[in-house]
Amino acid sequence: MVQRIGWMRAAVLGANDGILSTASLIVGVAAAAQSQNAILLTGVAGLVAGAMSMAAGEYVSVSSQADTEAAERAREAAELAEDPHSETKELAAIYRQRGLDLALATQVAEQLMAHDPLGAHMRDELGIHEAMEARPVQAALASAASFAVGAILPVLMAFLFRGTALIEAVVAATLVLLAVLGAVGAQIGGANLWRGAVRVLFWGALAMAVTAGIGHLFGAKL
Repeated sequence: MVQRIGWMRAAVLGANDGILSTASLIVGVAAAAQSQNAILLTGVAGLVAGAMSMAAGEYVSVSSQADTEAAERAREAAELAEDPHSETKELAAIYRQRGLDLALATQVAEQLMAHDPLGAHMRDELGIHEAMEARPVQAALASAASFAVGAILPVLMAFLFRGTALIEAVVAATLVLLAVLGAVGAQIGGANLWRGAVRVLFWGALAMAVTAGIGHLFGAKL
């Protein structure tokens, strides 16, 4: 359940980034009065570059986490091989801190040490669960996909509309989807839906307003 919530939150954030960054690019270029081909090219380039950037960043980050987990696993395995008795006592102490009496904590520790000592220490001492293990490739692909899915909408708007209508369509569609994603993200995290939606709407509108202003300024100077 925790793993699924984590992936859902990451997917929502990736889609949010894809929508907002690509929409801001398109609005900025459109405000500079560039041609539709230039606007469309900007949107597609933003989609591809953003998705690749998300994938690379997530892969590096999760790979570092995976390396740390592997080092912890190797260290724990060496300690188990060197002094299993002390490791059993260490495990029993953990269970005592969680509320078990000495006899029961010792019994649980001994049984887990007989069954899967390394797994017991990874889970209960270090907090590393098999279901939560770092998977760099999976994380990279998921981040790239969620970003691309979000970025598709503003790119589609750039393909269908021109001129002032393009800016209005991109802004309207982006704000609606940002509100939905903000509410979904809040729902996943157990927060207030309206607060989550308004927060994302504010920053989304601000980002597009700033890029539109910059685009208009540079467009006027060309």
